[in-house]
Formats: sequence, structure tokens, C-alpha cells
Amino acid sequence: MSVITALDRTLFRAVSVITQLLLFSAVAAGFYQVIARFVLQSPADWSEAWTRASLIWTVMLGISLAFRHGAMLSVEMLHSLLPTRGKRMLEHVVLVITVGFLGFLGWVGAQMTMRARFQTMPSLEVSISWVYVSIPIGAALAIIGVIALWAQGPRQAIVDETVV
Repeated sequence: MSVITALDRTLFRAVSVITQLLLFSAVAAGFYQVIARFVLQSPADWSEAWTRASLIWTVMLGISLAFRHGAMLSVEMLHSLLPTRGKRMLEHVVLVITVGFLGFLGWVGAQMTMRARFQTMPSLEVSISWVYVSIPIGAALAIIGVIALWAQGPRQAIVDETVV
């Protein structure tokens, strides 16, 4: 196993653990909000903001995991019709387009983060830029995931046998 493969597995395993913890914290905060509001009759300010922020982070980190595992939308029909050389060329084109889009998304997310760095979330009393920074971080991790998936070499088309 090469060093790059080990780093790839370690990085995306850590991202997966962090994403799962964030999702769990969002569920726990949402559950607490319901209990506090309807049982204790004393709603908490922080739980709604934390739920929203942790779900945004979950989505942005989850996107990088989906790209790494090749679970995003793909051009399977065209991929299955092409010869082997054409399939790899299509994968190159998809790589360039995807990395370009994710790079643009990361750049726009970084701009948003910089613009909002002085705004605070009143209920959590932290800068809202901590939420916005999930966009460039998620985009950068997704770029790494896309390149790692592409570097594995040609892939086989996924055929769904359940559809006749």
C-alpha cells in the first residue's frame, strides 16, 4: 500500500467520522430543542442555530465523501457505449469539469467567508464565517476525492439489473 493510498484512506476516514459526529450532534440538538420547547416550556436559543450549522457542515463534508466513492451523478449511458479508450477520455473530461466547478465553488465560498467574518450568530455568539468556511473546505476535500477516484484508473460502468 502506497503512502498516498494510506493518506487517502486516513483523510476520508477522518472526514467520515467528523461528518457522523456532526450529524449526531444535529439530531441531539434538534431533539433537545423539541423537549425544551414542548416539555420544559423553555426553548433554547442555541439549539436551532447549532442544528443548522452542523447540518451545513455535514452536507459539505458528505459531498466530499460522495465524490470520493464515485456516488455522484455520472454519465453511465455514454460511458457504457464508448470503447475503452473513449471511456477514459470521458473520465478525463468529467474530471476537468468537476474540478473546475468545485474550484469555483471553493473560491466563491472563500469570498463569502471573508465577507461575513465580522457577522456573528447571536444565539451562539460566534462568527458566522465558521459556517461559511465549510464551503471552501468541503470543495477542497471534494477536489481531493475526485482526483483520488480518477487516479484509481478506469472504472467499470454500474449496471442496474433490476430495470428491464
